[in-house]
Amino acid sequence: MKQFIRYLISSNVGEVVCIFLTAALGFPEALIPVQLLWVNLVTDGLPATALGFNPPDLDIMNKPPRNAKEPLISGWLFFRYLAIGCYVGAATVGAAAWWFTVADDGPQITLYQLSHFLQCSPDNPDFHDLECHVFESPYPMTMALSVLVTIEMCNALNSLSENQSLLRMPPWENIWLLGAICLSMSLHFLILYVEPLPVIFQITPLSMAQWLMVIKISLPVIVLDELLKFVARNYLEPGKDLAEESQQESWSVSACVQGISWSFIAVCLPLVVWLYSTDTNTSRSLGSS
Repeated sequence: MKQFIRYLISSNVGEVVCIFLTAALGFPEALIPVQLLWVNLVTDGLPATALGFNPPDLDIMNKPPRNAKEPLISGWLFFRYLAIGCYVGAATVGAAAWWFTVADDGPQITLYQLSHFLQCSPDNPDFHDLECHVFESPYPMTMALSVLVTIEMCNALNSLSENQSLLRMPPWENIWLLGAICLSMSLHFLILYVEPLPVIFQITPLSMAQWLMVIKISLPVIVLDELLKFVARNYLEPGKDLAEESQQESWSVSACVQGISWSFIAVCLPLVVWLYSTDTNTSRSLGSS
């Protein structure tokens, strides 16, 4: 139940932060209502339901019984919701801004032009040689929506356990969650590549280079949550007195590597290294060949 709530709250906080940042910075709309409805009712619903099949934490027998007066959401958990939600929102807005300002196939405008796009006109010297219809392009909105969907799938993986690392509880511990994530991503591909759905959602198909950037922007949410889990396990989690002996050995090499899923590392590490070492220009040439 707690992981179900955690996933939905942090994801919804991210959407609120996205809308707030877009308005505060004066950027064009990153997401429209029909896209938010699709994310909330369809793509988020499947992983949220699958979280009900999560296995118990590995250290559940080392924890004391939960105090009946303990709130369901503590101050620390609320902070985690906000931290993850803020990254989700910032990454979503950043993906749209990336296409406008940095992408090789984008207009490569300045942040000033982006934040003052309503002033764009042929007579405005700040927008010389810039066609104002570029602010109506479906690409930034597609980047934002794709990052939002992908990052929330990563957030679902974070919700596999409250405080256990993915290195010790890999995603296949809940096969239903993996299936739900695959189905949610398939539905996202459906609205991207099957006509007339892109017209309805005001989006457009992405290139390989753009998809790689989507994944690059989305994956750090896992690193952020792993850091928060580390703090919770080592400094905030109750029941430390039940495992004093193991705590004394916690900094030994054998204790640090105990229980790590090496198969998960073997699968993910080469992919992550390849992803972040890949240049977008190379990706584009591969995608067009």
